[in-house]
Amino acid sequence: MTDARTAGAPAYSVVIPTIGRDCLADCLRALAAATAFYQPEDVVIVDDRTVPAEPLPLRAAGVLLDRVRVIGSGGRGPAAARNAGWRTVGSPWTVFLDDDVQVLPDWSDRLAEDLTEASATTGGIQGRLTVPLPADRRPTDFERGTAGLEQAAWATADMAYRTAALAGVQGFDERFRRAFREDADLALRILEAGWTLHRGRRTTRHPVRDCDRWVSLRAQRGNADDALMHHLHGRDWWDRARAPRGRLPRHALVTSLACAAPLLALTGRRRAAGAAGALWALGTAEFALARIRPGPRTASEIATMAATSVAIPPLAVRHWLTGMVRHRGAAPLGSTP
Repeated sequence: MTDARTAGAPAYSVVIPTIGRDCLADCLRALAAATAFYQPEDVVIVDDRTVPAEPLPLRAAGVLLDRVRVIGSGGRGPAAARNAGWRTVGSPWTVFLDDDVQVLPDWSDRLAEDLTEASATTGGIQGRLTVPLPADRRPTDFERGTAGLEQAAWATADMAYRTAALAGVQGFDERFRRAFREDADLALRILEAGWTLHRGRRTTRHPVRDCDRWVSLRAQRGNADDALMHHLHGRDWWDRARAPRGRLPRHALVTSLACAAPLLALTGRRRAAGAAGALWALGTAEFALARIRPGPRTASEIATMAATSVAIPPLAVRHWLTGMVRHRGAAPLGSTP
């Protein structure tokens, strides 16, 4: 179905990887409400559960239900799931949405403008993300981290890629098993292949998901993916991917101080051990305060930030070193090692 606003806009398909979270229903419901006059040729839902249990809430797709297809990807992660999805579509454009986003009511109108105005060299067009934060208090550490998606480059929470561009670079690199850096890796390879990328007009809402207090510890696994990016794209990949550098250098320093203090004490160098221990405590306190000050400063948040600020530096360094070793010799997808 089309109208004057979308007439002549290129055909597109939507690919949504999922692990069966309840938020998929909200995602499909919002997509159906936003695409009355510019519908996708098909909506490919990629079920990435190893053993699917509960049925997916497909009826939430409403008027799009007859365009929905479900395929499985065997629990191999979002990169593999997206590959399984886009390789089944025949549309010139593939729009990736995460299952925890909700497109806004005018999304398809703005998408039509984005795709219609794309030049022949445009390989991808990123949607604009908005993260709703609490109005009655300061955001938590995790909420602030999610809000960072508003500035992230090439996030596949809402990203339209020319299907031919995806095929030309062999799609997502499935060595990225988590929802982290697989989008940056793809963007760099698309750019290196001669395509251009830019932000579009459409906007998508990305709510903050529920989490437990230890989510920041699990997030440190992403340092292994940063190590893979280092091997694939060189030392300057941070700048080219427009990714924040993060605290890894500081974490490495704090961790080295934590390791040095007991070793110095065992060798009888008590003064040096005391200095290393004091500097470790100072670095840990600075990290904790940097996370506590912009937050709600509740007793629970302060306790969580204090505990996790002790554990994060060594975890980050361990995952980085593990990634550097595991991925040594890795070459970009499609290249010769």
